[in-house]
Amino acid sequence: MIQVRPSEQMRDLGVVQEGAPILAEPARPFDLPAEREAAEQVIEKLFTAMERIGQVHPFAKGMGIAAPQIGISRATAIVQPTEPGAPAIVLLNPRITDQSDEADEQFEGCLSFFDVRGLVPRPLRITVETTTLDGQLATTTYERGLARLISHEIDHLDGLLYTTRMAAGVYPIPVEHYRQTGRAWAYEQ
Repeated sequence: MIQVRPSEQMRDLGVVQEGAPILAEPARPFDLPAEREAAEQVIEKLFTAMERIGQVHPFAKGMGIAAPQIGISRATAIVQPTEPGAPAIVLLNPRITDQSDEADEQFEGCLSFFDVRGLVPRPLRITVETTTLDGQLATTTYERGLARLISHEIDHLDGLLYTTRMAAGVYPIPVEHYRQTGRAWAYEQ
């Protein structure tokens, strides 16, 4: 039986893979509420992609997907927290406005190069400003794993991959060597 690489599986599910120019460009923000219909269409496509991917791969740490990862260069992403029943977080034109000095390093994966995992430093708390479909600004503070997931997706919208955040001399490891699959990120209480 031929083993399909995780990155090939994601590509087959419609996820744009590393090396595609769209992943290295800042995504275009929505002019809301004027572009509400276009924003709703992108959000719907992101939910459809997330559902398709979630049927193939379980995500113990939560999951996020940004519009550029499905070939749409617009500033929208969705994050699904790990808590059962927690609603997905829709990020429209997100921008980190504040972050804690306190940070930690945890392994992250990316649907756009799913064959490896990388040790990435991230702040333990971020404050994010987003735009609602009605064109209002909303500010929310996220902590720990959720802050990590949301920072990762905002990086995508800025044309960055997590590898740009890794410390000098630290490189991603093959997923076969990664030993935390199926477990949530660990934080001290």
